[in-house]
Amino acid sequence: MKKSMTKRMIIMLLAVGLLFGAIVGYQMFVASMMKKFMSGNARPPATVTAMAVNTAPWQKQLSAVGTLRAVQGVDISSEVEGVIKKVYVKSGDDVKKGDLLLELDADQEIAKLAALTASRELAAINDKRNREQLKAHTISQAQVDASAAELDRSKAEEKAQVAAIDKRQIRAPFAGRLGVVTVNPGQFINRAEKVMTLQNTSALFVDFNMPQKELNKLKTGQQISIDSDTGVHRDGSVSALNPKVDQATRNIAVEGMIGNTDNSLLPGMFVNVHIDVGAPEQLLTLPQTAVSYNPYGSTAFVADETQPAEGDGKPTLVARQVFVKTGPRRGDQIAILDGIKAGDMVVTSGQLKLKNGTPLIIDNSVTPANEIAPKPQEQ
Repeated sequence: MKKSMTKRMIIMLLAVGLLFGAIVGYQMFVASMMKKFMSGNARPPATVTAMAVNTAPWQKQLSAVGTLRAVQGVDISSEVEGVIKKVYVKSGDDVKKGDLLLELDADQEIAKLAALTASRELAAINDKRNREQLKAHTISQAQVDASAAELDRSKAEEKAQVAAIDKRQIRAPFAGRLGVVTVNPGQFINRAEKVMTLQNTSALFVDFNMPQKELNKLKTGQQISIDSDTGVHRDGSVSALNPKVDQATRNIAVEGMIGNTDNSLLPGMFVNVHIDVGAPEQLLTLPQTAVSYNPYGSTAFVADETQPAEGDGKPTLVARQVFVKTGPRRGDQIAILDGIKAGDMVVTSGQLKLKNGTPLIIDNSVTPANEIAPKPQEQ
């Protein structure tokens, strides 16, 4: 009986052992299958562009938007009213100082001048006769004085009439280029009516404003550069600083001067003005596309090398998000003051599909713009 109980106990223990072994084996099998499943569903690699960060010379600049103004420019108008007799120029002509532009009808004024000339000649004859008679003591000194005054009055009236006729001839006040001429012979123009525009564009002023806090960085003669949206670049200098700060904007008006001998710039155009301040620095630079801006700060993705767990595969690149402190901008570039170091491989495009630990494939066949002074390209 005792041997039978022992045999039953052994059989029961073996059964329990087999059951626990089956459970453990099943759990190991499930764990193995889950590992294979998870490895098969790993995050796919993302294709991005990236570049190694390096330092580059960086010149601090003050920037502003300016407006070009001709050194000499005027809307020509007539001092008198009248009918245009002849137009001597056409639109876009280059003229010299004193060139005749147009002439108003002056027949009536010329006729009046002839009458005044005759009066002046008669007054001269009378004055001469009276002076001779005074020598013979046949007239008084008062009569001679009266004839001399009459001669002076006649000369003044004749001179005034000549000036009136000259006003009917409109001449160029300085050398320059004419604008569009819209007047024609036979047309009546009023006094002070604009007839054409004359601009001397061989040199141009550029007017712009700077915040008052930058006043100590500005001085007369300081070099400036301008860029227009037509792709024209020019160097010039600061010609004047306004001695008063605008109370409404707290800005100071600055006037610069640039050359324009090829007439590639025109008065009234807006330009971007740059003024170099201080000595050049060495700063880390990246394309502006490499930085993402968020409410909690600016970030960038660094491509880190990782070794596979088995240790027998090739190193792979994974994304790591870092916070960066950005500095000034120039063209397509931005300066990085903190957060990354020289030599780091930084993602420059494709960040929207990245998270920490995302595997990376770098393809730089097409890279973001990274120019210091980009220029517009015609399509």
